[in-house]
Amino acid sequence: MSPAKPVHATPGESSTVRAAIGRLSELLVPQETLEVVAVQRRIFALSHRRIVVGATSGRLMVLGRGLFGGFQVKDVRWQDLKDAQLRVGIVGATLTVTALASSDLAVGSLTTPEMTISGLRKNEAQKLYTLCQAHEQEWREKRRVRELEELRAKSGGITLGSMAGAPSPSSAGDDAVARLARAKEMRDKNLISDAEYEALKAKLVSSL
Repeated sequence: MSPAKPVHATPGESSTVRAAIGRLSELLVPQETLEVVAVQRRIFALSHRRIVVGATSGRLMVLGRGLFGGFQVKDVRWQDLKDAQLRVGIVGATLTVTALASSDLAVGSLTTPEMTISGLRKNEAQKLYTLCQAHEQEWREKRRVRELEELRAKSGGITLGSMAGAPSPSSAGDDAVARLARAKEMRDKNLISDAEYEALKAKLVSSL
């Protein structure tokens, strides 16, 4: 995915928002750029200072400032992003993101509670959502490929070439059953097609 142009506060932006965007910029790591910023409308910030959301080249950052000073930052790395949803209303937009709890384990990941940011400026929220979707699709494909590789590794590559030593009939049968179960798991996850599954099944049966 080609990098977006780094963003800065617009000249007409309020000093508070400019300060928040500056704070986000200060939190960037080397080589990280701020690409999209979405600001919460003032009418949605009755019990807190307005929230500013920034999408960088590596993550989604949510900065909230307290009524009595200080700030809190939550972030989600793009590789951890599981889902992003946008709901656009009359006066504002709501962005909801869900992240993977075990992002470094491609198989069997769980999800954390959702993070919802309401009342964002609509045009900014739409740009933010588009970027979230692009990263979500990119990393979903990477996780799919990784999961496929892990399942293939667990199943011994689903290859049925000659073995150095001939196993006993009992162990060969047990191994074939285990491989067939893993092949079925891959088919159920749409990692292999029905035709590929049937071909693997036929090879396993014929090897007994």
